[in-house]
Amino acid sequence: RRILIKPYAAYPLPYPITTSRETLAAVISGIRKVSEADIILLEGNPHRESMKSIYKALGYDFPRVLALDVKDCVFVEVENPLTRPFALSTFWLPNVLLYCDYLITIAPFKVFAKQGSFSTKNLLSLLPVSKYQGEDGAGWGALYSLGIDKVIADLYFTLPFDLGIIDARKKFIGTMEPAEGKAEDYGKIFVGEP
Repeated sequence: RRILIKPYAAYPLPYPITTSRETLAAVISGIRKVSEADIILLEGNPHRESMKSIYKALGYDFPRVLALDVKDCVFVEVENPLTRPFALSTFWLPNVLLYCDYLITIAPFKVFAKQGSFSTKNLLSLLPVSKYQGEDGAGWGALYSLGIDKVIADLYFTLPFDLGIIDARKKFIGTMEPAEGKAEDYGKIFVGEP
């Protein structure tokens, strides 16, 4: 009845830095061919800027699609199912995630400092900055201090997304997030478990 799509859209920057409108439109169209489910877009910004203006700048103006901002959600504490968590035994998450029947993460193909930033790392911006911010008051600094790879591993088990899509038509090799770097053609799209 409800399908949640998590694009990477934290900044008003074009593909391949963010999820392309074209790929998002193809996924939404594919869903509409087989289901009348409610479709929800959910994303957050590390600086707590309004997602409404970012969605507009990226052209995410799809009919019959509800676009939500993580910072406007009600948060619930969800237990990590691992008996021995890597970094966190619980996560604060938007409660809308618990009411969706199917969860999709769509991320561009990005590499920063020789580390991939793909479908599971894309889930990081579902976490409330207000709970996990660093000393500077922005982003998820508290999570990076725990070891971001460990946090992402815990997130993978706590948030069981059903489908991961990596739009690798272009590969973005970054030096600093979000926009410093270069894009090169790669010509692939990966679909499967996140």
